[in-house]
Amino acid sequence: MTLTPAPQGPLEGVRVVDMTTSYAGPTAAMYLADLGATVVKVERPGHGDDTRSWGPPFVDGASAWFSSANRNKQSLAVNLRAATGREVLLRLLDTADVFLQNMNPSKLTRMGIDSETLRARNPRLVYCAMSGFGLDGPDSGLPGYDLVAQARSGLMSVTGERGRSPQRVSTALSDVVTGMAAAIAINAALVRQCRSGEGETIDVSLLDTDLALMAPRIAAYCAGEAEPAPSGGTDSVLAVYQPFETADRPIVVAIGNNAMWQRFCEAVDLPELGTDPALADNADRREHRPRITAAVARRLATRPAAEWLRVLGDVEVPASLVQSLSEVVKDPQVVARGSLLPVPGSQEELVSVRSPFRLASQTTPRNERFPELGADTREVLGQLGYSDQEITDLATAGTIGVGTPAVAS
Repeated sequence: MTLTPAPQGPLEGVRVVDMTTSYAGPTAAMYLADLGATVVKVERPGHGDDTRSWGPPFVDGASAWFSSANRNKQSLAVNLRAATGREVLLRLLDTADVFLQNMNPSKLTRMGIDSETLRARNPRLVYCAMSGFGLDGPDSGLPGYDLVAQARSGLMSVTGERGRSPQRVSTALSDVVTGMAAAIAINAALVRQCRSGEGETIDVSLLDTDLALMAPRIAAYCAGEAEPAPSGGTDSVLAVYQPFETADRPIVVAIGNNAMWQRFCEAVDLPELGTDPALADNADRREHRPRITAAVARRLATRPAAEWLRVLGDVEVPASLVQSLSEVVKDPQVVARGSLLPVPGSQEELVSVRSPFRLASQTTPRNERFPELGADTREVLGQLGYSDQEITDLATAGTIGVGTPAVAS
């Protein structure tokens, strides 16, 4: 089958060197690739990105986690402990528009790939440093993972069932959103680079990302709100904004304004709540939240979820089933939007999730299979001016790893 190539995105012609591992950095680089950039993923020969070994599940030896964050990239395997390997990287970075890394700052300086050194060689370079805690401050040198950031930012302190232990949000939330934040900053820097030729140093951290996710809760606390604790999602600033059990399964109901409250009360046959002057606005409803939610819970428990979703949909009150992943992947809206991208060559056993943006100029998403380790080493070095013999000598010395390019199917 011949695959129709996706339309080139707005970052066509931009070269990105991605030396990150795990999930946040690879996600950022993948979003840039989705937008048309050429992304060269720099990996250790024989090992590669740590995420290649994250599993199970594996499909034909490939990690589902790795495949979900590394589409549309090339892989260059090079040993940066060797002087000749560092020279390969420096020659590559001399041609780059963007460099992403998530290494310890002291190690970067020893290797000569810190921001100051690289931007002296290539003033146009957009240098993105991704870390657990940022480039400055007393803990800038500490390693960081999603779990640690969720704990330290306070995000875990408000997540979980009422009266129970704090819980991590059960997905790589910090990593994915940090990748989004990095992609936003990089794109802004590329605009200036295009206009003035000037590069940038970008500092993105997991902790800062999770603090941003906690912004409304932090703002409310600093304004005098009581310190929040796990509540099972029942303590929103909005008085009715939480899950409820119906006769067969849970749904969520999100009432965002007074008019919506009135429509809701009429639709679920609770007129006494809608006409009660003590519940006229959200501040009043928050004061009486236990009474309101108890009445709503009793009413919603009398009928199945599907009936309530139809009733609430008719009066334009936001509501949804609490879906399992087996339902999410078959959700008609998810399917219609093409949100899940089967990984080429995996017989649809592997999928990645389409970027959370759509461009009118890209009617078809770019969806190339993740690269095998070192699959593009020869091609990239050839572009940098290395001869076939030099490439063979570097491979023989163990400085580079040369893999076999995958054939999409």
